[in-house]
Amino acid sequence: MVTTTNKWLAAGVLCLAAAGAQAQVNQIKVWAAACANCHGTDGRAAAGAVSLAGQSKNDLVQKLQDFKTGKRPATIMHQLAKGYTDEQLADIAGYFAAQKK
Repeated sequence: MVTTTNKWLAAGVLCLAAAGAQAQVNQIKVWAAACANCHGTDGRAAAGAVSLAGQSKNDLVQKLQDFKTGKRPATIMHQLAKGYTDEQLADIAGYFAAQKK
């Protein structure tokens, strides 16, 4: 009886963890969607714009941090980057790095 109860509890914990992970992925997609106006859906931009899909996560994180700190000049990116925590910027960079070019 205890073993069966423990199995159900373990299954419940796993389901909650999976739901939490999915919610995090969905949140990152929402953040990344804000980039679509300039960088295209999933970071695949039209000709003449900068595509983010498939770029190195480390490079993207560095660029975003440079925008955030003002090290890299921009018209709007420095304002956008300041709206995210460093962890959120890393998550966004990871999302675009995982996209196919």
